[in-house]
Amino acid sequence: MNTKPMMVGGRVRYETERIDGMEIFYREAGTPGQPQLVLLHGFPTSSHMFRDLIRELGDDFHIIAPDFPGYGMSSAPAHDEYEYTFDNLAAVVNELLERKGFDNYVLYVMDYGAPVGYRIATTHPDRVAGFVVQNGNAYVEGLSDFWDPIKAYWASGGQEERDALRAFLTIDATKWQYLTGVRNDEVISPDNWQVVQPLLDRPGNQEIQLDLFYDYRTNPELYPQWQAYFRQYQPPMLIAWGANDPIFPESGAHPYLRDLPNAELHVLDTGHFALEEDGELIASLIRDFMRRHSSATAEQQ
Repeated sequence: MNTKPMMVGGRVRYETERIDGMEIFYREAGTPGQPQLVLLHGFPTSSHMFRDLIRELGDDFHIIAPDFPGYGMSSAPAHDEYEYTFDNLAAVVNELLERKGFDNYVLYVMDYGAPVGYRIATTHPDRVAGFVVQNGNAYVEGLSDFWDPIKAYWASGGQEERDALRAFLTIDATKWQYLTGVRNDEVISPDNWQVVQPLLDRPGNQEIQLDLFYDYRTNPELYPQWQAYFRQYQPPMLIAWGANDPIFPESGAHPYLRDLPNAELHVLDTGHFALEEDGELIASLIRDFMRRHSSATAEQQ
């Protein structure tokens, strides 16, 4: 895809790369030689969640924001043709980064982007200059009551428990994720669920999402490994956390400071998709963080 509209904050390119037989869509801004920023989205969205952030930062940084397989405009092979696991999502993203020459980058991780990003970081610690964490979990304290029906599915692997999770894939559930905990509903664009829901409603996509709900059980098993990585490497970390998020509540933000006492924590009075309400603030925090840490970390390595 070669459409290249000029946008405020830099030129954004919308492209695809063929990886493992799939077309992996990504948004890119900036040029090689600028500090590198990788944006990893959550459920049930895609790189679309970063559309405004890329405009804000595209002049200053080399940015890439991929859509995971099964999300956004990336390929979504049927769940019996491709194994939807966080290991595989991380492998696809890592392959894209290597092909694009991203070798010393700050990872912005949110929701599902956290287990994808932490897998990459623990495999290639020399490539990660730091993290921006926005409602992305690495500690058991962050698994709230919301997760109880998902944990029931982890325990049984049964069809009844799997089917009970389909309620999370409806338009009402999608709107709930965007609107719960925000200060002002009127500033949350309905474009969000109008983009997300038709993709969730594609034939076969529910099974993809349910497979990933089940595979999420592998992430808490890796928390000790990720925490050991934090303690050993002490990567710079900026945490910008929507405090009113019922999925990844504020209780998941503070434990990072146990292992990374120099991390910067900003608790924001908003919900799960904090960029929708506090995008300008988060962009300002990232710009300052990147200028202080990305180049210095690269020189040390």
